[in-house]
Amino acid sequence: MIKEKLYTVKQASEILGVCRKTIQRWDREGKIKVIRTPGGRRRIPESEIKRLLGIKAEDGLIIGYARVSSHTQKDDLQRQVEAIEKYAERRGWRVQILKDIGSGLNENRKNYRKLLELVAKGEVSKIIIAYPDRLTRFGFKTLVFFFQQHGAEVIVLNEKDKTPKEELIEDLLTIISHFAGRLYGMRSHKYKKLKEGVEKLIEDVESD
Repeated sequence: MIKEKLYTVKQASEILGVCRKTIQRWDREGKIKVIRTPGGRRRIPESEIKRLLGIKAEDGLIIGYARVSSHTQKDDLQRQVEAIEKYAERRGWRVQILKDIGSGLNENRKNYRKLLELVAKGEVSKIIIAYPDRLTRFGFKTLVFFFQQHGAEVIVLNEKDKTPKEELIEDLLTIISHFAGRLYGMRSHKYKKLKEGVEKLIEDVESD
């Protein structure tokens, strides 16, 4: 017999989007089934977490993933979240939002890694994103294949409305900015000078 997965109060609070004291209160009020360890610590069964998320036993988590490159783009991050939540609400889905602020080339984004881990464990049924490049700048089709092999469907709300040339220029800037930033430091004079030079070169090419 396979034992049901148990979560700590901290883990359960992160998944459910509530504070630890709320889970402790739910336990006292009998609103959630909790298992006690021999040491008296609370452990929450996976079935209880799914019940509170409105997920049927045979279903997996529905994850909404949003990302922007810098802290100056927080308005865009919020728009992505709102679009994902509205899409899920219209279908009666309970969605868990994961957000990152960082380059789409950075594979060590905290919540991006968390998403990969959840999918690899077979715990995710759907992933909702606003645009393909919010998930990754390159290798999107490979990533979708990986998700599908683990039972997770990827739902893209919007395809890019840019021309192939605009996308190529944006990708070029992303690559140069990423590696120049790592080489010189994001705030260094050399990085800023190189970035400005590349942008000027692209402007000259576009004007030809």
